[in-house]
Amino acid sequence: MGDQVARKLTAILAADAAGYSRLVGADEEGTLARFNALRREVIEPILAEHRGRLVKTMGDGFLAEFASVVDAARCAIALQEGTAERNAGMPAERRIRFRIGVHLGDVVVEGDDILGDGVNVAARLEGLAEPGSVCLSGAAYEQVRDKLPFVFDDLGPHALKNIARPMRVYRIAGQSASSPARTEPAALALPDKPSIAVLPFDNMSSDPEQSHFSDGITEDIIMTLSCISTLFVIARNSTFVYKGKSRDLRQVGRELGVRYVLEGSVRRAGNRIRVTAQLIDATDGAHLWADRYDRRLADVFDIQDELTKEIVTALRVVLTDGEQARLWHRSTDNVSAWADAMRGVDHLWRGTAADMATARKFLTSAVEHDPGYAQAIAMLASTYYYDIRFGYTAAVEEAERRLVELTDRALALNPDEPYAVTMKAAALSFEGRFDEAVKTAERAAAISPNDAFCWIILGRILINAERHAEAERAVRTAMRLNPLYPVNYLAVLGDALLHQGRNAAALDVFAELVRRNPNFISAHLHLAGLYGEAGEAEQAREEVGEVLRINPAYRLSHASRFYLSSDMRRKERFLDALRRAGLPE
Repeated sequence: MGDQVARKLTAILAADAAGYSRLVGADEEGTLARFNALRREVIEPILAEHRGRLVKTMGDGFLAEFASVVDAARCAIALQEGTAERNAGMPAERRIRFRIGVHLGDVVVEGDDILGDGVNVAARLEGLAEPGSVCLSGAAYEQVRDKLPFVFDDLGPHALKNIARPMRVYRIAGQSASSPARTEPAALALPDKPSIAVLPFDNMSSDPEQSHFSDGITEDIIMTLSCISTLFVIARNSTFVYKGKSRDLRQVGRELGVRYVLEGSVRRAGNRIRVTAQLIDATDGAHLWADRYDRRLADVFDIQDELTKEIVTALRVVLTDGEQARLWHRSTDNVSAWADAMRGVDHLWRGTAADMATARKFLTSAVEHDPGYAQAIAMLASTYYYDIRFGYTAAVEEAERRLVELTDRALALNPDEPYAVTMKAAALSFEGRFDEAVKTAERAAAISPNDAFCWIILGRILINAERHAEAERAVRTAMRLNPLYPVNYLAVLGDALLHQGRNAAALDVFAELVRRNPNFISAHLHLAGLYGEAGEAEQAREEVGEVLRINPAYRLSHASRFYLSSDMRRKERFLDALRRAGLPE
């Protein structure tokens, strides 16, 4: 008997550039250059992000395969979005737009190539798609219909060339109405108090490495203004999106939902520093105030104090006695300590395991420069919170010990340091002292009422205490303060919805989260729990499979530590659903 043909079941993505011959005819060299750049800078990175393998390119298109149809469909949408962004501002006659088909089918394997009817079907589906759209076969649709937050148009059965039987075809029309916004933020209503966004100050120094200095000044101004209850201040995560970009300040105001925008620049030369700043009314572009400060480097804190006073005066903000005391309290007068702390904070807010290690290095150095630097000590404690919360360390008990030790040390130096108070609340929550944790987290939000970090931690702790409606309000407050919020906000929102019994809404939120970050373990855990409790065993097993793909060592004991709740019956139901879905003990 001859050698058997190697076959496998796989998800196939076929794409081609619409009107490619016309584009080449009009500008051959330019089209080839744009297509190659698109492949290198958009297509290949997005395929890699979604775990796809580029099988081959075919002049005006390409073929890719995936182990998961869900990954293939997500990748198809990401490719269309990435291509659309690349086309923005380009004349219509020069735009490269793809048609994409996705199919789940049997293929013949020949070396690195795949052949057969499965590939042919994907190619035929691509031919049915309009430029910029994605078509799926019925087989692919059945795999993704309940797992992706998109609306699907049923195009009915189609007779595909050289395919024996008609095949039902679906088109991805967009997101479901209940899923959160993923791209451009909608215009936001102005708050009922003076509202401001502090944009990253431009680094005008000759050394690009000095950008941490200008970023640090921006960070400090935001932190200081966040303590004023009669202001509304946008979080740094959202304002730093505009770093290094040309910006229309009126558009920034609309996107972030604020009336006022502060922008400026920093030039450092030797032991001298020049800071310029201007406050602008984003509704009409009018300049309210502008100034320039030429000082010694050691006077950087005085500059920040004066800037803040000018803003408060220009916006006619009235401070309480407590706010005045906090506003002009300096956590350090040591420039070296401050510079290291600002480097550390930049990595802290990025939130990855690698960034926690880097943040810890810089923040430890800051505390060595100034052992009395309460804010840096509190931020250092926060790195251990992230390690515990997101499973970045196997040494959980040691991380918990360091969290408590550093938090108490910061509070001894400054009982009103907002991040220290927030980390105290987190430590109490880890100990199961949920009522105390809530009171402490509420105090942190009162000290720094514009700090999205304090509000998102409060939301998490309210969930632990089974106060779910309040938790949702806290999360949505954090989202408004930080309109371009990181994906972990969706995890807390989904949890709050889930615990209120709003399972469909929670499912949409967690599905959106894994679309934005396929490696977010807690979202896969929650999806597995939701599917398991609904009796959808296959989907639950797939989500547990994703957890083990991300971290093969993940066990039920990790999930138990992750799931903090005062309702032990709810926790046991969650763990039992994961156990039935195959998560190892």
